[in-house]
Amino acid sequence: MDLYLWLKSFHVMAIIAWMAGLFYLPRLFVYHADSVPGSERSETFKIMERRLLKAIMNPAMIATWILGLAIAYLGGFLTSGWFHAKMLAVIVLSGFHGHLARCVRSFESDTNIRTAKYYRVINEVPTVLMIAIVILVIGKPF
Repeated sequence: MDLYLWLKSFHVMAIIAWMAGLFYLPRLFVYHADSVPGSERSETFKIMERRLLKAIMNPAMIATWILGLAIAYLGGFLTSGWFHAKMLAVIVLSGFHGHLARCVRSFESDTNIRTAKYYRVINEVPTVLMIAIVILVIGKPF
């Protein structure tokens, strides 16, 4: 296997780990939002959320970005229209990641003001972006 395929393999692994976290963290927030601040349940959620974000999601996002840009460079995709659209979706996904990190901090300090319903709704954001990204990468429509 050449370098491009190795990078692509590790990129896909990083994406899977990052997306798993982006799907799971808002789900944890749904249950955490219904917990009494300071309760044992709430404190357990804080640990789970912090570890998921710091040990899995952050490293996976960084790896996804680094490997993805390397693949784009090696593959000559930097000037392709589909790549620009994909990058926009990845930037939005990264912004969503940042929003989730802020939510973790608000739960950590017991200052969350959002409802479980809010977290149920935003849980769909990564799914919509993932669909767009996969269609752009596989179909290369423009």
